[in-house]
Amino acid sequence: MAGILDSVNQRTQLVGQNRLELLLFKLRGRQRFGINVFKVREVLQCPPLTVMPKLNKFVRGVAHIRGQTISVIDLSLATGGKPIEDLSKCFIIISEYNRSVQGFLVDSVERIININWDSIMPPPKGAGRASYLTAVTEVDNELVEILDVEKILNEISPLKTDVSAEVLDGLDVSPVRDKLIFVADDSSVARNQVVKALTSLGLKIETAKNGMEALVRLRELAEETGDVTDRVGVLVSDIEMPEMDGYTLTAEIKHSPELKDLHVILHTSLSGVFNQAMVKKVGADDFIAKFHPDELANSVKKWLGLE
Repeated sequence: MAGILDSVNQRTQLVGQNRLELLLFKLRGRQRFGINVFKVREVLQCPPLTVMPKLNKFVRGVAHIRGQTISVIDLSLATGGKPIEDLSKCFIIISEYNRSVQGFLVDSVERIININWDSIMPPPKGAGRASYLTAVTEVDNELVEILDVEKILNEISPLKTDVSAEVLDGLDVSPVRDKLIFVADDSSVARNQVVKALTSLGLKIETAKNGMEALVRLRELAEETGDVTDRVGVLVSDIEMPEMDGYTLTAEIKHSPELKDLHVILHTSLSGVFNQAMVKKVGADDFIAKFHPDELANSVKKWLGLE
């Protein structure tokens, strides 16, 4: 493990520094939460909300912002807490996840911090909000909770995970039936979505909860034959993960003789020019925005040589 960490530390000087910026905010009470700045479009004082019939119970209303109608989700309600009260004093974090734009209602917004991914840890087991957390970190000697936004959004509007008949038509996976599809994602909801989509192709799946866990396991698999591609067909990896992000994981894979031939698909709710540039820099083979099962399945088929 020490050898891997030393290698990773050197690699992160070259690629993305394994760092992220978190926007810190509060819901009700003193507990701080964080959201990746790359997912935030803007933060603004909560405008008047329009309540519409048959809205999800976690959606407090819709706001008309810059010519766009945006659903506003009460993050406190959505994570099992009480509703945020005085909307006139609250804020909305406008963000983009999974190809959609939404507003998150929060009580207050504090500041942006820059932090290393290896300071971001998996949530403690048994924590009250643990089912809605992907990670935790410490800032100013206080715990900061990073919410599993994909889980929240999926509970409000579940995503389709079925691969279409057109993608499955005539598919013969027998040449790669003995190979694993490796999936790395810190969100249990996102992992399950990918597993459901790819299982329908008749492929075997193995999962990891973060980049470090994935790297250690891939090295173990590579030790058996000297080349990980003898055991693993494709890696599908999230970018945002505690301990090691997907950029650093990809860079480490591409600089390791026993791992470098593994095809890497970065599958993420992040978007934008910066991420496309980073994908090229670290040597990933493909970049897909979450979550469209046909696009993911077609990419896996391509890199397995099944097209």
